[in-house]
Amino acid sequence: MGAHEVDIAIIGAGTAGMAAYHEARKQTDRIALIEGGPFGTTCARVACMPSKLLVAPAHARHQLGALPAFGIESDAGKVDGRAVMKRVREERDRFVGFVKDIVEDLEQRHVVRAHAVFEDPHTLRLSPANDGTKPAFERIRAARIIIATGSRPRIPDSLRAAGDRLIVNDDVFDWQDLPGSVAVFGAGAIGVELGQALHRLDVRVHLFGIGGGIAGISDPGVRDVAIRILCTEMPCSLDARDTRIERDGDAVVVHFTDGEGSARSERFDYLLAATGRIANVDKLDLENTGLELDARGIPRFDPQTLQCGDSHVFIAGDANADRPVLHEGADEGHMAGKNAASFPEVYRHTRRTPLGIVFCDPQVAFAGQTHAQLTADKVEFATGEVSFENQGRSRVMLVNEGLLRVYGEHRTGLLLGAEMIGPENEHLAHLLAWVIQMRMTVAQVIEMPFYHPVIEEGLRSALRKLLKELGMGPKPPKGCIDCGPGA
Repeated sequence: MGAHEVDIAIIGAGTAGMAAYHEARKQTDRIALIEGGPFGTTCARVACMPSKLLVAPAHARHQLGALPAFGIESDAGKVDGRAVMKRVREERDRFVGFVKDIVEDLEQRHVVRAHAVFEDPHTLRLSPANDGTKPAFERIRAARIIIATGSRPRIPDSLRAAGDRLIVNDDVFDWQDLPGSVAVFGAGAIGVELGQALHRLDVRVHLFGIGGGIAGISDPGVRDVAIRILCTEMPCSLDARDTRIERDGDAVVVHFTDGEGSARSERFDYLLAATGRIANVDKLDLENTGLELDARGIPRFDPQTLQCGDSHVFIAGDANADRPVLHEGADEGHMAGKNAASFPEVYRHTRRTPLGIVFCDPQVAFAGQTHAQLTADKVEFATGEVSFENQGRSRVMLVNEGLLRVYGEHRTGLLLGAEMIGPENEHLAHLLAWVIQMRMTVAQVIEMPFYHPVIEEGLRSALRKLLKELGMGPKPPKGCIDCGPGA
């Protein structure tokens, strides 16, 4: 067994890796797609899709609680945990199956079942895959290499005392039944989504965080509203201190000091670590590449080319920890594949407007630049806002809670970004991301059609207030004459 020579080697067959493969394949047949773990993207196996499969029944059950307010009595809503998890697993496997079908349709001589590490800048040393498959050769020599190895959950050492009762989101979706109680550590997107979903499915949940933040919100006003809404529904300790974990039989005991300064202890069946993710680059022997690495061990790269320095190596998707969401990973895979194929010619690509959604209820969403980014960059911006509490359509549907804030640039009147928590805000975030990417001014966006009565009218109210704050428009009306303020 010797070295296999290729033009392009791609390490990782997830979303970014497969996108890179399809682009590179257009230019060369000398290509290797290397994967040592399970096929099926992070999104399909343990992230986007299975988490929404758990969120969906939780949301449906929660909606039953509003029926009496509409004048409808119902005794439905009993949770069958085994049935809930059976559907989650079956639908998850269905989504993973689609990805496996795509892999099986690839040119199989390009697929290498193996783990790879760098022996030198152009040589990858191979070892058997997780399933024991031994590669047909010991090494791959590649003119260009794309790193698309994805990421994995980060587990702080302080949580490991939970032993086999310590789980990550990957484990949740293999449950046969719902447990009685879970301590969720991490108040970011994963922790909030799963914590609220489990709570609504009759699992006793306590959400623990550090520093007082929730769901990644940086705007203080939106964050305060989000904390009030989400932490009224389920127990939260968003700045838990003096936290200590211990095992007591089959239970996990969490000792902590709450926000009131009181020492407390609670017992749980499981401890779910939702404390972020780390890039899978630490086992690639990157020290043998000569690449400059940052403090996290990730190669320094240009986000508009995905090129590491001026080298022949490119890095895409969660592996670079820049924009760890599926559509960005796919975009980066295409960019890396194109540039690896054209190297040494490397082309810069305009990135899409940032868009993020947390599928809690109400939904948290971000579009464009966040409050924190604008503040850090010392941008001169104004803010417009609308509360959903009295927004007409939201009130009709009894989903009237939340706050939307939009940001505009003083000098140009351009709409720059938004942060929000509110009903069905995934749709508002998409609309805002589109108009921001089109570089529309606040005044231009207000001229777009707004139907009545819809939640989007709340966005128009926020934009009118923003235009006034920018000194570019008349005093905004107090609301729709038919449906009250914030319509």
